[in-house]
Amino acid sequence: MFNFKTANIAEKIMPTTTWSYPDRTKEIFLTFDDGPVPETTPWLLDLLKQYNAKATFFLIGKNVEKNQYLYQRILDEGHQVGNHTYSHVSGWKLGFNKYIEDIQLGNRFIKSHLFRPPYGKITPVQLKYLKKQFNIVFWDVLSYDFNRKISGERCLVNVLSKYKDGSIIVFHDSMKAFKNLEYALPLVLDHFKNLEYKFATIK
Repeated sequence: MFNFKTANIAEKIMPTTTWSYPDRTKEIFLTFDDGPVPETTPWLLDLLKQYNAKATFFLIGKNVEKNQYLYQRILDEGHQVGNHTYSHVSGWKLGFNKYIEDIQLGNRFIKSHLFRPPYGKITPVQLKYLKKQFNIVFWDVLSYDFNRKISGERCLVNVLSKYKDGSIIVFHDSMKAFKNLEYALPLVLDHFKNLEYKFATIK
């Protein structure tokens, strides 16, 4: 997975993909991967509503298939959605055809022209094909909330020490990440609200 130190290099290698919006002054782009799931998504949506914050959710197709009411709630509350494959597969581990099939299956449940490859792993051939259909979105700030070896405090530092205007920030809407998400996200929202940032969605 790309981290903050390698994102700038990767962006130069893949200039047709989206990593941030540096021209968007006093705006920040919160993104959440891997949902929707009933254990965490309602809490997350309730919290975002408290701050009048909009976000972009990169969803797993099989989770949307099982939780269509949560998918609809995400849309109804003004958030953006993107395809994160049907079954959270790595582009480095599947052959071209199987990877594309998994993404297209996800597209049956996720109506979007946004795509984020799981783990940030995608081959040049996959990228060339998919960019005809999707805006392929990466990030420049990764919270690492999915890493159970680090604390919520560390996740908070990961975000607040590395963002800039127009940053795309990644959190995860999953039980694996929830302990860190529950700690860090309210403080991140407080931070940007106090600085009068707008929480924007990726179009």
